[in-house]
Amino acid sequence: MNCCAECFGDRGLRRNIIPLRSTANGLCSYCGSDNVAVLEPAELSEYFELLVSAYRQDDAGRILVQWFREDWAMFQHPRMDDSRAKDLLGEILDDGEIARQTFVPANDPTTDRLSEWEKLRDELMYHNRYFPEATIDLDRLEALLSPLTLDPDEIPTVWYRARIQTADAAFTVDQMGAPPNRIASHGRANPAGIPYLYLGSTQRTAISEIRPHTGEIACVADFTTPADLKLVDLRSPRKMVSPFLLEDAADIGRMRNDLPFLERLGDELTRPVVPQSAAIDYTPSQYLCEFIKKCGYQGVIYRSSVSDGMNLALFDPALARCGTVAQYRVTRVSVDIALDGE
Repeated sequence: MNCCAECFGDRGLRRNIIPLRSTANGLCSYCGSDNVAVLEPAELSEYFELLVSAYRQDDAGRILVQWFREDWAMFQHPRMDDSRAKDLLGEILDDGEIARQTFVPANDPTTDRLSEWEKLRDELMYHNRYFPEATIDLDRLEALLSPLTLDPDEIPTVWYRARIQTADAAFTVDQMGAPPNRIASHGRANPAGIPYLYLGSTQRTAISEIRPHTGEIACVADFTTPADLKLVDLRSPRKMVSPFLLEDAADIGRMRNDLPFLERLGDELTRPVVPQSAAIDYTPSQYLCEFIKKCGYQGVIYRSSVSDGMNLALFDPALARCGTVAQYRVTRVSVDIALDGE
């Protein structure tokens, strides 16, 4: 019986561990993926033993597979239900019983970083914008950004920017870049007067982000970015962070406690904002992006709230080179609704 990285969906196993341990490609016995790097489950025992040590047995707890699924976004493959995942975990640890026992996290959180962020967020928005008294551990935040850094082969090199056409002729290439400093308004990532370049991963994403009306013409430019951009990906921290690349059980416990905080930061960049309150509501995400920039990153990737694609806020617009401009007519705009508060 062989397993593969797709069984787990863990970035560290997929990119760092299994490629080094595997000696052949083939058909996975568990998730059914074909022509992938496979290996015997026991080859992963030392990594999973360390992860298991971050949990302790408790009759009132849950099975490890459920914890791994919730905490680390593992076993997301459609075929990896609890039964198959337990079988695989038992093979890895050479102990089928441990996969059926119930556990709880071994360490209680000592710092509530999420509450700290909420206090800082409130103060930045409504009380003290430039000299807030509320604080968060910026050294820890900088350390948390490291596992969210994308490798060059994970980053698209072609992105798109859209603008609603306001005249008979399409915008020129020179008009599709970021606005000049003096007229750059506040954005999701940038403070007023400090222009960033906002790009979408597809033409549809770029057009959706400018909230067009039916019948309008959108000009869409393609932009090429360097292959070695240093970017933070805040779309799904649980899928980015691998517990198998952490040093010890204590480090795993700390990261587990900080993941809700990282998810909250990703939400700051994605949450819908109404135009009349944007100047206030964008303040926390602007603070976050300014800090990410200070840490030496060149941009941040975040989920699109209006499409299935992703967005890039590029801190230095000069890093992207515009290619051509195409025109698209908006033929339909859909609206989803929910009761306020849901």
